[in-house]
Amino acid sequence: MNIDLEEFLSQSGIRRETLTVWIERAWITPARTASRVELTEIDVARAYLVRDLSDDLGVNEEGIDVALHLIDQIHGLRRLLAQLRGEIKGE
Repeated sequence: MNIDLEEFLSQSGIRRETLTVWIERAWITPARTASRVELTEIDVARAYLVRDLSDDLGVNEEGIDVALHLIDQIHGLRRLLAQLRGEIKGE
């Protein structure tokens, strides 16, 4: 479900400038249309994760890049395994 920018900023607790930087670094990767950026609850959860890694755990930018890359790989593998499981079961 898409949420608007102001709702995203409110839920995630980050500033607009911070979001811009995180989008540039591809830490948050919203869908884009010709006129706007489309954010979701998943983007809010990812913002919480980035904020926790940075603020609470003191992980530097390179560490956040690595952590997010590994998490993305895990999610990709989970989707692939679910797809393969479905093919094996004949779904």
